Amino acid sequence: MGESYGQQQVLLQQDTSKVIQIIFARSLRQITVDSGTVLQTLAGDARVKQGNTILSGDSIVLNPQTGVAEVFGNVHVNDADSVHTYAQYLKYVGNDRIAYLKRSVKLTDGKAVLTTEDLEYNLATGIATYKDGGRVVNGKTVLTSRDATYYSDTKDVFFKRDVHLVDPKYDMRADSLRYNTEFKEAYFISQTHIISKDGIIDTRSGTYNLETGEAVFLDRTVFRDSTHFMSGEKVAFDEKSGIIQIERNGKFVDSVNNVIVLGDQLLINRKENSFLATRKPVMIFYRDNDSTYVAADTLFSGLRKYDAAETSITGKTDSLITDSTGKFLSKTDSSRTGIADSLNSIIKPADSLVVNTVTDTLKNTTAININNTPKDSIRYFLGFHHVRIFNDSLQAVSDSMHYSTEDSTFKLFGNPIFWNDQTQVKGDTMYLFTEDQKAKRLYVFFNGIVINKTKEGLYNQMGGRTINGFFKEGTIDYIRVKGSPAESIFYPQDDDSAYIGMNRSKGDVIDIYFVNKELNKIKFVNDVDGTLYPLKQVPADLKTLKNFQWLDARRPKNKLELFE
Repeated sequence: MGESYGQQQVLLQQDTSKVIQIIFARSLRQITVDSGTVLQTLAGDARVKQGNTILSGDSIVLNPQTGVAEVFGNVHVNDADSVHTYAQYLKYVGNDRIAYLKRSVKLTDGKAVLTTEDLEYNLATGIATYKDGGRVVNGKTVLTSRDATYYSDTKDVFFKRDVHLVDPKYDMRADSLRYNTEFKEAYFISQTHIISKDGIIDTRSGTYNLETGEAVFLDRTVFRDSTHFMSGEKVAFDEKSGIIQIERNGKFVDSVNNVIVLGDQLLINRKENSFLATRKPVMIFYRDNDSTYVAADTLFSGLRKYDAAETSITGKTDSLITDSTGKFLSKTDSSRTGIADSLNSIIKPADSLVVNTVTDTLKNTTAININNTPKDSIRYFLGFHHVRIFNDSLQAVSDSMHYSTEDSTFKLFGNPIFWNDQTQVKGDTMYLFTEDQKAKRLYVFFNGIVINKTKEGLYNQMGGRTINGFFKEGTIDYIRVKGSPAESIFYPQDDDSAYIGMNRSKGDVIDIYFVNKELNKIKFVNDVDGTLYPLKQVPADLKTLKNFQWLDARRPKNKLELFE
């Protein structure tokens, strides 16, 4: 057996600051080659040290003149007990402190493990590079690429060419990617394609923390799954809360409900299946070749879950009550019994509603609960402030809005106004039922007024407490006005279509009939009282009803106005 040697020194190019110390070897020899170069060979558990770096292997060959060491078999490079590198072959340039490792190379920093067949590791800078394929394993995350550069001080790895990241939750592919092994954070620096159980993400820039589930994407990122599409200039995502925040040119598409939402800020809650849109948002209900555009200061949508046992019309079982005749009364505000009257005129058993009653013996009243067609949930949409609606066949404005996919109904509150061709309808509250993006029915509660402008610039007017309107193919066909009394101003025509005067009348009910989008006939029911004035003798103070306002200036003229 050879003799063991330790603590010998080899000077590299006479620089005393770069000393290789022989720590241990079972045998040491000196070999002189033909050129006169003297090599030192260490065999058997050979170990040498330079500064805080220890090189070990089955055997080591040192060249004191060139400052090069070659290590063969079971190579281990211990860099200050912080980074450990393993291989089957190592060429070490001591003057530059650069290690060239080959065959079954493995580098670990305690956080991740890098493996490859060929690695260049600069121990002076702490930078390691492979250029012929490799992988990094960080916990349950595996990254592979053709090229990579590792920085030991920051624990960053830059991957290039055919980058593939596999995680239990994500599968990412990119041309380039930066990954931090300490914080488990991926930095996107090129076109990146991400697949998860929740959908697909395409981005060019941003960060994603695989441990916390927090991500920020830049440069027009796109999310999509089987039913939704989202995109924006800046997208932030919190996996734990399920909230996605989109900034600048945001777009959200719900293909189940045929809805598109645009805005400069979108907040989407994936767990609650809801969204909030602000900063000039526009919502588009699309179907076939027809679309309805809705704009407001704020738009919101969520799912309303139905109680399997019973659900009241407002979601509270005690909000509406009836008297002994079954008519609706207001339990919370007796001054608003007009709303109850309007509901009585709209809600009937024929409306496919199952009405259950619960009697309150103390107050001798009966609570009404309405059980609709059984459904797990209904999608609803809310608009707050400056609501504007545009469709080729109808337009409307109001302060706020509620829309439900259950019955395709727009409920408009706060000075709502509706237009269809040359007819304007106004009131305190308005329900607009649609079908296939076209108006089907219209209900107006309190201070309702219908104004129809003729080709000659005259205004037919009908006003009352409630208005019920019906449409054919999206065009107004029939309106019934109820009031106490209902009033009208109508300009009748003779057989030659010449106007014969102005008729101002009132009655309990007014029925209005339209033909070819123009008012054709008015019919009064009960307690009719009216006067026909010749056109030239109409008193100025009788030309308009109390609530007359022709508000065509507020009417959206085209869909582009809603984006302004």
